Amino acid sequence: HLHSMRTPTAMIVGLVLCPCGLLLTLTGTLAPNWRQVSLIPDQPIDLIFEQGIWDMCRERQSTHDRLCGQPDELGYFSQVSVQVAQGLMPSSLVLTLLGLVVATLGVRCWQKEPRHVVAGVAGLVLLLSGLLSLIPPSWYTHELWALPAPAGSTLAVGYSLVLSYLGSCLEILGGLALALSFHHCCKEH
Repeated sequence: HLHSMRTPTAMIVGLVLCPCGLLLTLTGTLAPNWRQVSLIPDQPIDLIFEQGIWDMCRERQSTHDRLCGQPDELGYFSQVSVQVAQGLMPSSLVLTLLGLVVATLGVRCWQKEPRHVVAGVAGLVLLLSGLLSLIPPSWYTHELWALPAPAGSTLAVGYSLVLSYLGSCLEILGGLALALSFHHCCKEH
C-alpha cells in the first residue's frame, strides 16, 4: 500500500509557503524601510529618509552615503501604529517558528503516516501568526500618510512594508494548507 508513504500535497505546500513567509516577514521586520520620505524642503534633492519600525536612515542617492540611527525629531516612533508593529511583528515571528517546528513534527517523512492532527494544529498556529503579522502593515499603510514627516515632503511605501504584507499572506495560505490536514482526520474516523 504505497500511497500511505506519500506526504499530502497540502502539507508540502504549507511547508514551502510558511518558511518563505517567515523570511519575508523577518526582512520586513528588520529592514528599516516601511516608508520612504523624499523631496524634503531645504534638503538635498536626492536625499531619502527610510523609516522602519526600529530605525530610520538617510541616504543620498547620488553618493549612496547612508546613515542610520537618525534622531526621531517628529515623534514617529511614538505613533500607535509603529508601536503596534514593534509588538506584533516579533510576536508573529516567534509564533511562526513555533508553528513550523510543530508542522515538521506533524509531517515527519520518516513515518509511514503523517500526523494529521499535529499538522492541522501547526496550520492553525501558522494561520494565526500570519494574521498577526498582517495587522501591522495594514494599519501602517492606513496611517502612512498621517504619520509625522517633514512638511512638504513626498511619502511612499517602502519595500519592507510590501515584504511584510507578502510574507503574511504566504503564512496565511501555508497555514490554511496545513490546516486542511484536519479534513483527513475527519475522513478516517
